[in-house]
Amino acid sequence: MHKDLFIQYIQYEKRYSKNTVIAYNNDLEQFYSYIKTVYSIENIKEVNFLIIRSWLVELMEQSITPRSINRKITSLKTYYKFLLSHEYIHENPMHKVLSPKTSKRLPVYVEEQQMDLLFDHIDFGKGFVPVRDRTILEIFYMTGMRLSELVDLNCSDINLNDCTIKVNGKRNKQRLIPFAHSLKINLEKYIFEREKIITENQHLKFFITEKGKNIYHKLVYRIVNHYLSTVTTIDKKSPHVLRHTFATTMLNNGADLNAIKEILGHANLSATQVYTHNTIEKLKTVFKQAHPKA
Repeated sequence: MHKDLFIQYIQYEKRYSKNTVIAYNNDLEQFYSYIKTVYSIENIKEVNFLIIRSWLVELMEQSITPRSINRKITSLKTYYKFLLSHEYIHENPMHKVLSPKTSKRLPVYVEEQQMDLLFDHIDFGKGFVPVRDRTILEIFYMTGMRLSELVDLNCSDINLNDCTIKVNGKRNKQRLIPFAHSLKINLEKYIFEREKIITENQHLKFFITEKGKNIYHKLVYRIVNHYLSTVTTIDKKSPHVLRHTFATTMLNNGADLNAIKEILGHANLSATQVYTHNTIEKLKTVFKQAHPKA
């Protein structure tokens, strides 16, 4: 089936992230289900622009957000490019499809004072789990790495001598992230506690559970959510919010935008520029509070 070949293509040749592959597969499953149920079509060659548009209209009527619909459009566009390049089809109906407009959402982040409160005044406790949890939070806040990147860290990726972490990012693009001496101290504490758990030379990731298994996404999310709840009331309290917090903090303290781009592992500068909007909004707030004519 063409869809299965496409999923293999983006997974193994294009090296899309696991989450992206799952999302693309789900989008195409929904699309194939629609054309089969509504139009009794099983051959992708029979699909035209009007049929695709009718699917998108149905999604809109289901109150699917423009952002989610755009993601599905991207999935279809990528799929149809694949079909065209492999000559499974000879015309691309996606050329006529227009994406709905989406409102720009500013990245949600935690204020610097709240992060200071977390690390300076919250008692994490002693032992393996508290030390690990604090180290996870500090790595997110001080490096801006993604959740998947943290979960996939190997012991060999941490260089305590150079104070750098090697990260395997999207599409297997590697980058080196420097870290501060304060993080080095906590990494050493975590490694000390980790060695008490690992009794044999097991091939485990850097972050593990107290039972000596590799840490997993949901556990890391729960850790971050729990501790951020102690210092902030923002709705989202996820690892990605800490990534936003890192970038916003760096920018507010004078870091170069290109440097932030490299550390975050963004493919282009436009992805990083969204954080400048937070800085502008903060400046507006300061102006309104401070200027007598504001």
